[in-house]
Amino acid sequence: MYFLNKNIFYEEFFDGGISPELIKLKDEVIENLKEQFRKVDEISELNTMKVLKAMRNLRISDAHFKTSTGYAYGDMGREKLDELFAEVFKSESALVRTQFVSGTHALATVLFGILRPGDELVSLTGAPYDTMQTVIGYERESTGSLKEFGITYRELDTPGGEIDFTGIKNFIKPKTKLALVQRSRGYSMRKTLTIDDIEKICAAVKSVNPACIVFVDNCYGEFVELKEPIEVGADIAAGSLIKNIGGGLAPTGGYIVGKKNLVELASYRMTAPGTGNELGASLGTPRLLYQGLFNAPHVTAQAIKGAIFAAGIFEKLGYNTRPLPGEIRGDIIQAIELKSPEKLEIFCRAIQKYSPVDSFAAPEFWDMPGYENQVIMAAGTFVQGSSIELSADGPAREPYAVYLQGGLTFEHAAIGILGAAATLENF
Repeated sequence: MYFLNKNIFYEEFFDGGISPELIKLKDEVIENLKEQFRKVDEISELNTMKVLKAMRNLRISDAHFKTSTGYAYGDMGREKLDELFAEVFKSESALVRTQFVSGTHALATVLFGILRPGDELVSLTGAPYDTMQTVIGYERESTGSLKEFGITYRELDTPGGEIDFTGIKNFIKPKTKLALVQRSRGYSMRKTLTIDDIEKICAAVKSVNPACIVFVDNCYGEFVELKEPIEVGADIAAGSLIKNIGGGLAPTGGYIVGKKNLVELASYRMTAPGTGNELGASLGTPRLLYQGLFNAPHVTAQAIKGAIFAAGIFEKLGYNTRPLPGEIRGDIIQAIELKSPEKLEIFCRAIQKYSPVDSFAAPEFWDMPGYENQVIMAAGTFVQGSSIELSADGPAREPYAVYLQGGLTFEHAAIGILGAAATLENF
């Protein structure tokens, strides 16, 4: 009986604002994506095995979920979590803390921890994400930036949105101290990096300057593939716990993984020289961080399937989407060119409307701290700003693209995406 009345159910849920043609298109797109979904589920299964193996090897127990306060010296749960992340990421060391307020904070901690006045920082993936441009301080002046500390900076262009692998060898110099590699596209339509791409970049850098540190901004990329950046030659990587790796349970925080000496330098910036990773109260978060990591491969797969579905729907509706439904993915983000601020606002408001939290709110463009242009963000999420939960955002600039990510379940992602498509259809 349910299936006989499915269209009626959809029409009631979407307040009559969805056409039978769009419902039919949804079913057709999902049918055509079965093979892509199967591959995503297979990666999720193998990554779950990787995490489970690490948890068993390290004998994770209920004792590691106990909370700590104050200085938190000898917090065995915190120390074991660092060890667990290091094993999962195949790195020498890890620093996992709720004291990181964002992914940008974790990334900035690495840069300020490693770089010294007179050092050269380069970006090999074009202009970094807006908030990282503020950290660096070039093009966009900002108080407390790397530029103020005498760090020089250059960036390699990405012509046509592609990484210039050949140009890297001419771009890296003997004096280059650190090469920043942003895995995700950020607010651009450039190609997202796959693990194979990152391996090629690392090889190119090391062939010219073996001492140059390759630092990967791993935000949105964890568990999308079977390997992580450290396994293919990166020296250090960092990201946010309220993206993929937190599995939708982490309430805040970030992580840094990589070579022991580099992670140690970052830890001195996070706390203070001499204390480093010895401090950091866990308060009430340990179980959430452990359980979130365990859930992360599956939750990431749900988000990826949502992104693929969005690409399939909006491609059929005539929009330019990156990546395309059948392309190999390096992160969970789906970019869709909407070509006007009005459509960008409509899309984000629809995602907000079909969210479980603050569904009644209407997102607007605003001057968000750290961003060059006004930004609109839809995030009806259980954890504020969690982009592993279904969310969408974009800057007020050409080509007025929306960047869709997350979805704790594919079902919710599909509902939100369908709601956005229906709202645009009726615009």
